[in-house]
Amino acid sequence: MSTTDPAAPPTRSLRPRRVVTDRRGGRSSSPYHHFNLGGHVGDDPAAVTANRERLARELGVETADLVWMSQVHGTAVEVVTGRQTGPPPEADALVTATPGLVLCVLVADCVPVLLADPVAGVVAAVHAGREGVRQGVVPAALRAMADLGSRPGDVQALLGPAVCGLDYEVPRAMADEVARVAPDAAVRSRRGTPALDLRAGLTQTLHRAGVGQVVQDPRCTVEDRVLFSHRRDGVTGRQAGVVWLEPR
Repeated sequence: MSTTDPAAPPTRSLRPRRVVTDRRGGRSSSPYHHFNLGGHVGDDPAAVTANRERLARELGVETADLVWMSQVHGTAVEVVTGRQTGPPPEADALVTATPGLVLCVLVADCVPVLLADPVAGVVAAVHAGREGVRQGVVPAALRAMADLGSRPGDVQALLGPAVCGLDYEVPRAMADEVARVAPDAAVRSRRGTPALDLRAGLTQTLHRAGVGQVVQDPRCTVEDRVLFSHRRDGVTGRQAGVVWLEPR
């Protein structure tokens, strides 16, 4: 499991924390080996449970503090105020101002977007694939954060590892659809064909929204075999991006 936390120190008593996992150190067998956190990909449920319990231990929280969602490549945002007691909501963004709740987004090529406003004490975990970028899932999450007192200029964004533009070849019509929303996303693949750089498009979207800090993890999921990639492997596991508010 790997971590990254570029969040600057907050001005109040809560500190946003952000972590991105990878394939290493879990209980899952091939083709999900090893630290698969996705419960919807055909892996042994007991292995997924053990991996999620390990994630909680590594973060220093209870397993019940982990908040998951059933991701559907849309723009639905779930505002979370307490531990999950039922099935994960169908959503592609989770937002909370409640300390200790760990918001989790599962990915294997899409972009895990981890947003934190250390001033207002509001965080969000967003699943942003091609459709999420096109439909505006990140602006939807920022609006939900604003409803809890966040301001875009105080938000810090981490764009986690994802398929890079060189390896995300798409039909021209598909690239054009995304480019109408985020022109910077339209690039060329290593073969010179139409492709998408989702992190470039999301960076443009975030800057347009007034977000003050955007940091990209440069790793490509297709190229880096420490990371899960559905595009590379087909049947595979999921890594997670997680964000939460921790008392200082």
